[in-house]
Parts: sequence; structure tokens; C-alpha cells
Amino acid sequence: MNLESSDDGDFQVVTVNEERIDAAVAIRFKDRMRDLTANGTPHVVLDLSEVEFIDSSGLGAVVAAMKQLGGTRRLDLAGLTPTVDRVFRLTRMDSVFTIHDSLADAQAVYAG
Repeated sequence: MNLESSDDGDFQVVTVNEERIDAAVAIRFKDRMRDLTANGTPHVVLDLSEVEFIDSSGLGAVVAAMKQLGGTRRLDLAGLTPTVDRVFRLTRMDSVFTIHDSLADAQAVYAG
């Protein structure tokens, strides 16, 4: 699973460099997210701008990544493509996550 991590001040950006988060990669996604965010900042922004498809396993993996952060840290999402955004809205996960239109929007929120 190709994920990249960078620190941007008070928050960490994890960028998914894959077109799909589905059953074939969900476990690797969870494991990689755990490794990258183990001792990070209080806020993590998951940049999904490259992801064109997510299924229920992928959605579960994103939720699991949020839970792995524990109660004192938060996971926001950024850059959802229309198809991925539709999945989050249909499953009402848009009420669980803070979703930013783009990574730049998320950076503006946390820079202030």
C-alpha cells in the first residue's frame, strides 16, 4: 500500500497514492496507517485525492484507522473524488469524519 506521510506543523498528512482502497488492500492500508500514525500529531489528515474507488472493506479500513488514533487524536479526510465522496455520504460517514474539499483547505484550517 503506497502511503506517504509528512508533518505540516501541528498536523500530519497521510497521502494515499493508490486508485483503490478495497478488500484486496484494506488490511495493508490499516497496518500502514498504524505504522505511520503511531506517535504522531493530534490531528491527521488523510489525503484521498488519488483514490477513485473505495468499497465497504476500504471504508471499514478508514474507520479502523480513525479508531487506532484513540480518543485524543482525530482523523480528517481531504480531497475526496466524487465517487469516494458519494460512498461516504451514502453510508453517512460524512457525519463521522470532518471532510475538507482539498488538502489546501485542511491546511488552512489547521494553520490558523
